[in-house]
Amino acid sequence: MNIYAVGGAIRDAVMGIPVNDIDYVVVGSSAEEMIALGYQPVGKDFPVFLHPQTHAEYALARTERKTGIGYQGFHFYADPSVTLEQDLQRRDLTINAMAQRVDDTGAGVGPIIDPYGGQKDIQAKVFRHVSAAFAEDPLRLLRIARFAARFPNFTIAAETQEALRAIVQSGELSALSLERVWQELDRGMRSADPLRMLEVLLETGAAEQFLPQPLIAVCKSPQLKKQLASDLDLLVANKVADVDSVCAVLLADLSEDAIRQWSETTRMPHGTRDFAELFSALKKRVTQQDYSAGDIMAWFNRADAWRKPERAEKLIALAGVLGFQVQRIKAGLGAALAIDSQAVIQRLSATEQQQGERIRSAIDAARLQAVEAVTAT
Repeated sequence: MNIYAVGGAIRDAVMGIPVNDIDYVVVGSSAEEMIALGYQPVGKDFPVFLHPQTHAEYALARTERKTGIGYQGFHFYADPSVTLEQDLQRRDLTINAMAQRVDDTGAGVGPIIDPYGGQKDIQAKVFRHVSAAFAEDPLRLLRIARFAARFPNFTIAAETQEALRAIVQSGELSALSLERVWQELDRGMRSADPLRMLEVLLETGAAEQFLPQPLIAVCKSPQLKKQLASDLDLLVANKVADVDSVCAVLLADLSEDAIRQWSETTRMPHGTRDFAELFSALKKRVTQQDYSAGDIMAWFNRADAWRKPERAEKLIALAGVLGFQVQRIKAGLGAALAIDSQAVIQRLSATEQQQGERIRSAIDAARLQAVEAVTAT
């Protein structure tokens, strides 16, 4: 049998990008032989094994045939007769369909095996699909959009654009699990240019399936899109381009109800959803010139700033990065957090100290007074 490193590891090595994860394919072997050599079987849908020493994953070379709808509607065939070229042919893009033989230690030996022109497409900075079977897997549309966000200087080949539109027209995007949709969107938002991912969704006609209408409208407006791109650049420049912050900026002009509705259609994690809702509310607050200490306190309470002060501080800092005047709100939060709740309670009568609502009211009043003292204009 022969073992090869394949896919993204070879692509990144060719591009001079640090290689983190390596996928291995075993050609000319069987499940029985792998087990006899000490590999531990772990694959559910197709034969994947853990190396007995390194615990890295090794998959038997396989082909696939579409048998149903969605990205799970495939039958896999793994056999010692399956060649490396056949295994690579089932992959999505030419740049991901390269391999290199490895020795017993996992080190690459010999030349890059590139039957479908991946190195040429890397040089040309082009995403090109390997075969007509590309359009059979609807998940690949989201993967290409995510790759476009990671490598924004790449273009999509015309024939691949047509294949992506064919996926949209097939109606199979609706067969994707919501969890997998969010996984791909999440990875795109962690990439170099999240806006490029949205552009691909628009170009292929998939935006209506995956994006909220107000965000689509922003992306279609040259002026609003330019501002959004500028905001995202500021996140990168200030090293705050985490998923919560990127998502919050993308959704900043949506209502809280619209954000919540979209989160339910993508299975967005609750923490990311809450952060986006709170940032939307904060942005609306700071764009008003006449907001009061009471308005600030209402947002603090909405943000649960007393139990989650770090989140509130992060939200305020994010607004500051985007150029909003947040000094008053930042000072108000500091003053409110400095209130000694126990001291407030001690000033209440013995009877009042037994009344939860009275305690909350007194603490709220003390915090409001502190906010008023530092935010008066």
